[in-house]
Amino acid sequence: MHNVNDPAAFTHHVIEANGIAIHYVDEGAGPLIILLHGFPYTWFEWRHQIIALSQAGFRVVAPDIRGFGESGKPTRIEDYTLLHSAGDVVALLAALGEPRAVLIGHDLGAWVAAYAARLRPDLFPALALVSTVVGPREAQRPSAGWAALHERFGGKFYHHYFQEPGLAEGQLDADITKSLRSIHHAISGDAQGAQRWRLFVMPGETVLDTMPDPGATPRWLGDEAFAEYVRQYSKGGFVAPLAHYRCRDLNWDLTAAWTGQPVTQPCLFIGGAADPALQIMQPLYDAMEQFYTGLVSKTLLEGVGHGAPEESPRAVSEALIRFCSDCG
Repeated sequence: MHNVNDPAAFTHHVIEANGIAIHYVDEGAGPLIILLHGFPYTWFEWRHQIIALSQAGFRVVAPDIRGFGESGKPTRIEDYTLLHSAGDVVALLAALGEPRAVLIGHDLGAWVAAYAARLRPDLFPALALVSTVVGPREAQRPSAGWAALHERFGGKFYHHYFQEPGLAEGQLDADITKSLRSIHHAISGDAQGAQRWRLFVMPGETVLDTMPDPGATPRWLGDEAFAEYVRQYSKGGFVAPLAHYRCRDLNWDLTAAWTGQPVTQPCLFIGGAADPALQIMQPLYDAMEQFYTGLVSKTLLEGVGHGAPEESPRAVSEALIRFCSDCG
């Protein structure tokens, strides 16, 4: 029986692909599911789903996306495009000796999963997005959209704020424990009122001002699991994870050929009704059927924030098991 909060209780592997090391956890046997984590997480955010899905008859693989955890951390920002990360998933699939996989992604991992599914529908016949609706390629470069948001709201959208090298990571790395505790609480359904994450950094603020420190680990996470995140982020800090955000304009430049292309595979969305990101994401959520033409269902869990795999592990696991069983 796994101790779900002990990373050593899972089976770990590393491959070399695309010039970097890719670390992953591999459990179970059956049709393959690949779980892609978000920011600021590692493979570990999927620990509950790894157990539930493997017990339901699936082979479950959860890698650290490049720049995170035990995977390689290139020094160049331009090595963190979605094409690089999607390529890593393709390389992982080949190394596993599997012909195809259902892709499931949360937050940043949802972006990687959506792009991999769009680029290689032959390899990834089904897709589940958790907490983050990945929209179609924007009509304008992301930086132009951020400028419009700045004008509208009077502050910098967090993707915009993350662009300056050294700024956000300097603030977040100063106290890793406090930063991670603040993020996990502020994006969750537990945060109320002024404790909730604000997506815009106002003049004179730092990114930490948008996510007040609650002073204690969120109850749904627990000290043992939280310590694993602190351990991982204490080794490399936030600079490599933030590089993914610093490729937003470059991603847009590189993906012009896929403008207007829908994702036609069967698709599931599950997220939280108390997610602060709904402030921006709601129009995309409402219109999902237009660009995910194979959408099977979309669900917002009451009282759950952005960290659905850990805030509501049973509901997320059950939804994913049903979806993956139907896709088999």
